[in-house]
Amino acid sequence: MLKATLRSFLAHKGRLLLSALAVVLSVAFVAGSLIFSDTVTRTFDRLFASTAADVTVEPKDDLNSNVPSGAVQTVPAALAGQVARVDGVASAHADVSVENITVVDSDHKSVGPTTGAPTIATDWYVTHRSPVKLTSGHAPQGAGQAMLDADTADKKNVKIGDTLTVMAQPGSFDVEIVGIATFTTTNPGAALVFLDPKVAATELLGSADKATSISVDAAPGVSDAVLKDRVSAALGSGPYDVKTADEQAKSSAASLGGFLDVIKYVMLGFAGIAVLVGVFLIVNTFSMLIAQRTRELGLLRALGADRRQVRRSVLTEAVLLGLVGSTLGLAAGIGLAAGLIRLMSAFGMNLKTTEMVVGWGTPVAAYVVGVGVTFVAAYLPARRAATVSPMAALADADIAGVGRPMKVRAIVGAVVGALGAAALLGCATASKTASAASLLGLGVVLTLIATVIAGPLLVRPVIRVLGGAFPALFGPVGRMSQRNALRNPRRTGATAAALMVGLALVGGMSVASASMSKSFDEQIDKTLGADYVIQNANFTPFSQEVTNAVRATDGVGLVVRQRFAPLAVRLPDGKRVETTASGYDDRLDDVAHVTYAQGDSAAALADGAIGMDVDFAKDHGVKLGSVLPVEFPGDRTTSLKVGALTDQDASEGFGMEGGLFLGMGTVEKYVPGGQDSALYVNATPGTSAEQLRPRLEKTLDAYPQVQVRDQADYKKLVHDQIAVLLYLVYALLGLAIVIAVLGVVNTLALSVVERTREIGLLRAIGLGRRQLRRMIRLESVVIAVFGAVLGLALGLIWGVCIQQVLALQGMKALAVPWGTIVAVVIGSAVVGVVAALLPALRASRMNVLAAIAHE
Repeated sequence: MLKATLRSFLAHKGRLLLSALAVVLSVAFVAGSLIFSDTVTRTFDRLFASTAADVTVEPKDDLNSNVPSGAVQTVPAALAGQVARVDGVASAHADVSVENITVVDSDHKSVGPTTGAPTIATDWYVTHRSPVKLTSGHAPQGAGQAMLDADTADKKNVKIGDTLTVMAQPGSFDVEIVGIATFTTTNPGAALVFLDPKVAATELLGSADKATSISVDAAPGVSDAVLKDRVSAALGSGPYDVKTADEQAKSSAASLGGFLDVIKYVMLGFAGIAVLVGVFLIVNTFSMLIAQRTRELGLLRALGADRRQVRRSVLTEAVLLGLVGSTLGLAAGIGLAAGLIRLMSAFGMNLKTTEMVVGWGTPVAAYVVGVGVTFVAAYLPARRAATVSPMAALADADIAGVGRPMKVRAIVGAVVGALGAAALLGCATASKTASAASLLGLGVVLTLIATVIAGPLLVRPVIRVLGGAFPALFGPVGRMSQRNALRNPRRTGATAAALMVGLALVGGMSVASASMSKSFDEQIDKTLGADYVIQNANFTPFSQEVTNAVRATDGVGLVVRQRFAPLAVRLPDGKRVETTASGYDDRLDDVAHVTYAQGDSAAALADGAIGMDVDFAKDHGVKLGSVLPVEFPGDRTTSLKVGALTDQDASEGFGMEGGLFLGMGTVEKYVPGGQDSALYVNATPGTSAEQLRPRLEKTLDAYPQVQVRDQADYKKLVHDQIAVLLYLVYALLGLAIVIAVLGVVNTLALSVVERTREIGLLRAIGLGRRQLRRMIRLESVVIAVFGAVLGLALGLIWGVCIQQVLALQGMKALAVPWGTIVAVVIGSAVVGVVAALLPALRASRMNVLAAIAHE
């Protein structure tokens, strides 16, 4: 049996090749994502470990430090002297390093990354841990001098002697580049500007008495843990975090982890789609191979092979296919990871392919996925093979699956479909986002399974409609192509299912994205009352001089500032909620249309007051007039009175959770040193909005990071952000289509082999080669369109349910992108034509007599 199995596998290697490609793709994405994430993690672990001080003293991070408030948390610079006197300390240095800056050249062009990495200004302090070294020029000496990292200098064409402007929180200042520093470790993609330590704190923090952290070196023989304990004891219960080098490295790595997780999960999403669609391809391939080998399997049974041996033989072929596909997929994954590493270099993160990490878990995962998928997919066809009777060797056995009743499939599909429909109905009627999202996930999975199970039952009625015009348009050839697609509903259903999965995904997400865009458009029209909004391109805060410049612009009337503030509020139900509040100037109602359930803007923005969303208030027992304890960064605490409750849609809220908002005076008092995140600007009477825009843009020429936006610009911005998600879905669709095309090609190729004698007879009675190719192409088109119709119908249902979940978050508009739907159906027909090219060509080149004589 083993010899027979190996010979059978080698005899059908061409037929199995396309199935192996599905395994290769899925394994490649799994292996590539693991290798890439392991490589980046290992690289940055080494970077953070090599650059972290033995002990670091930082401001206590008791609230969300990632909130873009613009305020820099600091420690007293004199703390370095206090720490230096601790037993076991060799040296202590007050560090200055800030990220809330912008650097521009003499042409007002930004000198910094455009990929989201930060621009960092820091003091030039050389130690054995420094990630850079001076390679040309000299170190900065006094005010007005700076160094730049070599990568940024090369990309932005900055040379020694050039003048740059640094826009920091205290204000802007010019520096002459007097030196270039080159990274000795991995460049994380940031732009680094180095200043003289004597002036860095004054220029970047506004005071020479401040620092962002204290770096502590241990004396010989003193461990980091012991030194941490001594420093912590010396500092007492002050608002400081004391970390060892390992703890600091882990903290830095954790902040990078979110970025890496996004890439990792996106790639694993591609792997999941490849696995899911590949299962249909493998099931179909093995089902057809077993159908074609009915007489062969029957002969094996007649010669003495029992059912277990036959089943084991087929599963052995699947395992061999999985091993081959996994090996090739692992190699492709290494290549994919290398490509990603080079791609990251293009974005400024200089990784090296020579340092690629292939951990033991990667090949294990690759072979588990590859072999596991093929084994599971081939199990049902293997069981079917074991049921072949020895008598099948003596007769022309019918093709497996043709004419067999599908009652069990109908019952199971109906039950699973009913459960899925009930879950989706529950999702549409749920009042809580969490329960609606859970029911949505359950409904999507169940309806997808039900459609796959019941797909063959839908083949005959749907394809009779889709191919109904074929006889009239293409005559007998059209009729035969339609009947060929109807001949084996199980095969047609399985072939179409691979395409259906991808199109269901794109259909659902297209409806969701169109609904989101329409909802945001309506909400922008409803809420934004200002002529223009001034914001950074990446929504980070900007310096006070931008606000001053805007106010001084001719034609500017009212300017209302917005500023973010991290805080924690203790609620009457006992919960402590950490969130972000927005601070606004008075006259908010002149630039925004706010709907209040109780109170008004004046009450909410008054000193000692706070406003919040009415639903959030109800959930936590808050009423108008309630006094709430509130914590701000730096251990600043107060109690604020609820002055107003808003009745905005959730997506129109002022902040994050709770929709909290405050007066600017309260924010400036408890989050000092913050920066404005947005300016809402109205033209002065007598100046039109159209006249004001060019004046604002001219004013802001010197600040390239700041943009002027009106309602139309805001809508475009939202659409572009949603489009990023949609592009990812389209990429997943592209992968699914590639594998689905392989499936259609495989089905048609095996179908041609299966119908060799029939094709020979058709050719003998006068069917031309061109007519034969057309027949196979039409069969492929109707199968592809059938998959598209099922997928889009399912996707539309999913999309409507997703919109119902979004409606609970305030995005209540429903939009169906019919143009996209029609384009996908037409594209599916094109996919069918492309998939049929090679099988049709092969069929048309058959020798007629040899085909008729084929067994």
